Amino acid sequence: MFLFTNYLPILWLAVVVSMVILEAATYQLVAIWFALGGIGALLAATAGLWGFRGQFTLFVAISVVSLIGTRPFIRKVLRGKRTPTNADRIIGQEAVVKEPISPLKKGRVHVSGLDWSASATEEIPAGAVVEILSIEGATVHVCPKERP
Repeated sequence: MFLFTNYLPILWLAVVVSMVILEAATYQLVAIWFALGGIGALLAATAGLWGFRGQFTLFVAISVVSLIGTRPFIRKVLRGKRTPTNADRIIGQEAVVKEPISPLKKGRVHVSGLDWSASATEEIPAGAVVEILSIEGATVHVCPKERP
């Protein structure tokens, strides 16, 4: 047990370095909190405090507290601001099917004076009226418009 205790600072340093490398390799913040916990445990191990169980508890506590305290703010900053485009204005509008649409084959719809490539989860014949649900790239996702 004495030999293991002598290597605890090296263990925690390895945890910190691996978490920093993992964080650098990812776009989303996923490991920075564990790196902070590792730094706390590394400092405790360097000072010779508490042994492995106490240091592990400190690691978990610092990681959880830093995660809970900063994650909402970080997510807000990373999400950024979505800028709507002019194309977004057709979502919810009615369109007329120009070429039949099936789940396996895209068709075409006409909406607001423009033709769009269209996809749907069901068969929709030419001439049918559909509603624009969403836009993905240059394709609109549609569903049949309910008729009263």
